[in-house]
Amino acid sequence: MRLGYDFFHRPCLEVARDLVGKVLIHQTPEGEKRLRITQTEAYCGEADTACHAHHGRTKRNEVLYAPAGTVYVYLCYGIHNLLNLVTGEEGAPEAVLIRACEGAEGPGKLTKALGIGLDFNRASAVDGDELWVEDDGFRCSVKTAKRVGIGYASQEDQDRPWRFVAE
Repeated sequence: MRLGYDFFHRPCLEVARDLVGKVLIHQTPEGEKRLRITQTEAYCGEADTACHAHHGRTKRNEVLYAPAGTVYVYLCYGIHNLLNLVTGEEGAPEAVLIRACEGAEGPGKLTKALGIGLDFNRASAVDGDELWVEDDGFRCSVKTAKRVGIGYASQEDQDRPWRFVAE
């Protein structure tokens, strides 16, 4: 079953946990590419010093203020495209980073494996026809851990257990 607006229109921490085990799908001209999500990270608004919206709305991050289920793809270190899905209320910048999938352990590796580029930024994972998430009934245990790669954030935000990992 394809995840709809109501799934993403919830608090970021809930969505981040619940995305673990779901299937990320990219419909290409050659057919579907499917990867099971094994790890996510939550970025919870302007108060979260690790979130791209911490310093307010900019041209780069304005997609974080979009409706739930909007895709946010950005270039990291000038090398890797990273995939995020906007959550919560429109105007309140929250998103979940898809950090890893089965067979693609790392956010840059999974976008490469699925063929997801910057052209997906601002697309809809809710009603678009190229990228979406499905619940196929698979269930797994989920543990929490500290987010990684956010040395620029406050120590408090670095220590938050906002990474969700399939066990």
